[in-house]
Amino acid sequence: MKQVSLEKELSGNAYPGRGIVIGKSTDGAFAVVAYFIMGRSENSRNRIFVEDGEGIRTQAFDPAKLTDPSLVIYAPVRVMGNKTIVTNGDQTDTIYELMDRQQTFEQSLRTREFEPDAPNYTPRISGIMHIGDGQYNYAMSILKSNNGNPDACNRFTFAYESPVAGEGHFIHTYMGDGNPLPSFEGEPTLVGIEGDIDSFTKVIWDNLNEDNKVSLFVRYINIETGAYETRIVNKNVTQK
Repeated sequence: MKQVSLEKELSGNAYPGRGIVIGKSTDGAFAVVAYFIMGRSENSRNRIFVEDGEGIRTQAFDPAKLTDPSLVIYAPVRVMGNKTIVTNGDQTDTIYELMDRQQTFEQSLRTREFEPDAPNYTPRISGIMHIGDGQYNYAMSILKSNNGNPDACNRFTFAYESPVAGEGHFIHTYMGDGNPLPSFEGEPTLVGIEGDIDSFTKVIWDNLNEDNKVSLFVRYINIETGAYETRIVNKNVTQK
């Protein structure tokens, strides 16, 4: 697979929806993860990311405008020991709870399917990073309807061992804008991971569609020590 520019992938798609990027920093020292959300409706746009322990959760920016929390309020990132879980829905909790009962990432997702938001049937995208003893690997998953047919769920898992420095994989919910929204197709896109946490955060945020972007989470985890740095960017910010 040919590596493509993450900057161009983002700037060329007005509505990728929700997206996960996982990879390794250019210097090979850090495991890298990013998660962003976008929105077209007032309910989807009325959100921010807030820290929740070692992870994050979504929260209504203006609680009075929250009309339906079912698919917009959840914990996108949770940490379980040396594993970091990131997803676009409440399957974060499913993965966390079932892996804690000795099931695998893939097994835990067998209990879930795409979102019940007809006619889009938004895919559930998930990722897990495992860092320990100076080693790092990750996996990504997508659960999607069968070309828009909700009677069948297509399940794909992609595992990446010994990630290469400066490379990552990008998976998102939609191929672009539309009605209904077209689900992501193919395997995660090979993208470059460049710069430190601040420059990488800036590349993603600056290239997401200005009207539709809502929030962004980025974390760099030191592969040797497990120490991490986090950046959160919210379009909705309280004016001081």
